Parts: sequence; structure tokens; C-alpha cells
Amino acid sequence: MTYDLERLRGARVLVAGAGVSGRATIAPLAHLGAHVTVTDRNAEALARCAELGAATVELDALLGDNESLREFALVVTSPGFPPSSPLLSRAVGAAVPIWGDIELSWRIDRAEIYGPSRRWLVVTGTNGKTTTTMMLHAILEAAGIQSAACGNIGLPVLDVLRRSDPRADVLAVELSSFQLHWAPSVRPDAGVILNIAEDHLDWHGGIENYIEAKLRALTGTVGVLGLDDPIAGSLRDRSRAVLTVGFTLGYPDEGELGISGDVLVDRAFADSAVLASVADVTPPGPAGLSDALAAAALARAIDVPESAVHDGLLRHRVGPHRAAPVGAVDQVDYIDDSKATNPHAARSSLLAHDRVVWIAGGLLKGARIDDLVAEVAPRLAAVVLLGRDAGRFVEALARHAPEVPVVLLDTRDDGPMTSELPGDAHGQDGPRRIAMPGADAAAAMNAAVREAAGYAQPGETVLLAPAAASLDMFADYAQRGRSFAAAVEELRRGGTGR
Repeated sequence: MTYDLERLRGARVLVAGAGVSGRATIAPLAHLGAHVTVTDRNAEALARCAELGAATVELDALLGDNESLREFALVVTSPGFPPSSPLLSRAVGAAVPIWGDIELSWRIDRAEIYGPSRRWLVVTGTNGKTTTTMMLHAILEAAGIQSAACGNIGLPVLDVLRRSDPRADVLAVELSSFQLHWAPSVRPDAGVILNIAEDHLDWHGGIENYIEAKLRALTGTVGVLGLDDPIAGSLRDRSRAVLTVGFTLGYPDEGELGISGDVLVDRAFADSAVLASVADVTPPGPAGLSDALAAAALARAIDVPESAVHDGLLRHRVGPHRAAPVGAVDQVDYIDDSKATNPHAARSSLLAHDRVVWIAGGLLKGARIDDLVAEVAPRLAAVVLLGRDAGRFVEALARHAPEVPVVLLDTRDDGPMTSELPGDAHGQDGPRRIAMPGADAAAAMNAAVREAAGYAQPGETVLLAPAAASLDMFADYAQRGRSFAAAVEELRRGGTGR
């Protein structure tokens, strides 16, 4: 990349998106001498940007002027804008460079605009990114390293770079495929691809583009791959890192981290260093252990000692909406894994329980559900579905789990779901449909929990693991999880639904 930050002085820069990442770019761009304009369809968000000193323009008004983009020297895009969006397509047509907020962050850091450049440890993958990032941050803190967990985890990297007290010398950076797509210059000290499954294919236009975006995490000094994942484990030859290592839940070969008996072992950065006990890792189970090994690999890549890995993993606790217990009613456990926003993530949750009533549905984002349903069918006591792509789940259940009772909560009031089903699509009578036209998200979740409680037997689990995104009904996965917890509390106060 030859585009220099000095060329932004006096230039007009367009920021696409007035959310958290977009707002974080305003002060740094102004510090560089740029004249900042923010565009969005959200008037309230634009008003907040105006309070920060940026000019603003409504997105549709900007798109209505075919020549307006040529006035800008650069577009800095938020992750929510796909390459195919009209705004970015027009920017390409007008030969205006496009950076993501992470690309801008990297260039500002390398230019030492806010002091000596930091060490970047990048975490990406379809699932487990946040847990791994927080485990890594806990390890770095245990080592006495001034660090910050940032990026897709919620805290913009630019906000961390601008902060001088305390200054973060090492960044544990969670990056989505969206952010990596728009960040071609990033060369981390170490980066990991945890796993790769179908997700965001509508945004990327296909699985290969999705993989290519993830591979940008493996362009620096050390690249780390999840070897147990079929796709991630096959990417060693495509890594552009100076050194590529892997992690596995089995006994590690040389150049790998893994498990020997009841301990985590490093054979990549040491002959055979014991890092921690399996019992020290939270959350327990295969997914948690994989995340712990990934976090340990990134930390060991910058010479963090074994003792700090042990202490950090021992201190780490799982965040909300990630397979978090929310209570028990009539000897039935209720688990909130709202963060399971794709089939791959839901799989880990479903396989952790012998018998579940599964609450699922939302936006599948182009992902297929059949393989998951076929694998978990023997564990399903019943399935309760809601959300725009619920019909896709019904179809898959009809093919692979025809004996499992299915409840479909239909909140449509102005159009069909993405799949209209014949009456006998599931068993003889089809799924049991409950019409809730125009019902809000909280009411739908309350109904889902009541229905699930009616099927769950003592010793079983009601699991919210939607396998789909939340934005068709909820503000985000966190609101979906909170709605679930509130519904469980209401059920607890009212007693069983059986």
C-alpha cells in the first residue's frame, strides 16, 4: 500500500457508518488533518457524530448524487458495509480508496501517531473468537503486560491507541471476516484462525472469499491454525506467516500445542512445556479447551511464560450469552447460548447435552442447517422455532428428524417466511404452528420458553442456541439472550409449563 497518512492532511474523508467503529475514526482522522464527513441512514447516530465535530450526510441523499463521492480522497468503512453495497461499489467506480477502520488503525499505529507501535495478536474464526480473546487478555494480564482486548469484541482499536493512561503495549484484537476483508495491510505479531464454517456467505459472496478474508490473520510473524477443524486445519500451505503452528485436542506433534492426559502442552515454542490443567479451563469441554490452546499459542508466540498461561486461564471466566446457565425450573436447566449465531457454534452447545429442547431460528445468512440437524437429531426432545428463517429449520428437521416434535412461532404480519411449507412438511401434520402476528421479540421469546418448558422433562435442558443471527427480531444477540433470561425468570415465577 502506497497511500500515505500525510496525504490525508486537508483532504476530505468519508466515514461509512455512524456506529461505534465509525465514531471512533472521527478524532484520529481530524488529528491527521482530514475533513471528516460521516454517512448513515440513522439520523440519531449521525447527530452523535456531529457532536464530535464531523460533517454528516444522510446515506440516501449521498447516493442520490452520482458525483459526490469523487470529492473524497478516502472512504473509511464500518464492517457492516459489504463490498457489493451501492456506496462502496460507487467508491470503487470513482477510484476512491477504501479502508476499514482496522486498516486505518493499523496504519496509524505503524506511523506511531499515538506513540510507539503496539504488538498485535489477532484472533479470528467462525466461532470462539470472543472467548479466545478474553482468555488471551487474561494471560497477558497475568504476565504483567499492559494490554487491551479490542476490535470486534466491542472496544474499537482506535480508542485503545488514543488512550495513554494506561497505555496498552499489546493488543488482543478480535477481528471478524468483515474487518479483515477491509484490512489488507495488517501484519500481526501472531494471528490465529480458530475454525471456519459457513457464515456470512451473503456478505462475502461465497465460502472462498470468506476463507480469503480469514487468511489475512496469517500474514505476520506467527500464524496459528486450529488443526481439528477440517477447513482451518487444511490452510497451512496458504499461510503467509513467517512461522505457522497449530493446536489440537489430541497429543501434539512437534510444532503444535495440544493435550497430554489432563494437561495442556506446548510443543511449538518449547520442547514440551506444561501450560495448565484441563480442569483449570472455563468453559469446560472441547470448545473451551480449543479456545484455551489458541490463546496460549498467541501468548507463547511473544514469549509469555508458562506460569502466566496457567494463571491467566485459571482466572478467566466465560462471558454472558455464551452457553451461560440462567436458571433451573422444575429440574430442567435453561442455558443461554445466544452467541451461537451460526450452525457451527450451535453444534458445540447441542453436543454438550444428552437431551435438549432446542430453541432456534433467526437469520441463517446463507448457511446450511441440514448437517447440524442430522448430527444432533438423537439428542432432540423437541424444537421450538422463531425468526425469519424458521422455515429452513422446519425443512431440515422434516428430512433428518421427522419424529421430533416441532413448534413454529409465526410472528408474520406482512409477508411470508423465507420458506413456505406444505402442511405435511414435518411428519403427518406438519409442525405445530402458533400464530403471533405482529408480536414483539420479547413476547415471541416468552412464548418460545413456555412451549419449550412444556416438552422438557426433569434432567433435560432447554437450550437457546439459535444457529442464526438475531437482527430480524432483536437489536443483537445480547438482547436476544436477555429476553431468554427474562422469559425463564417469568416461567420460574409462574411454575412449569408442562
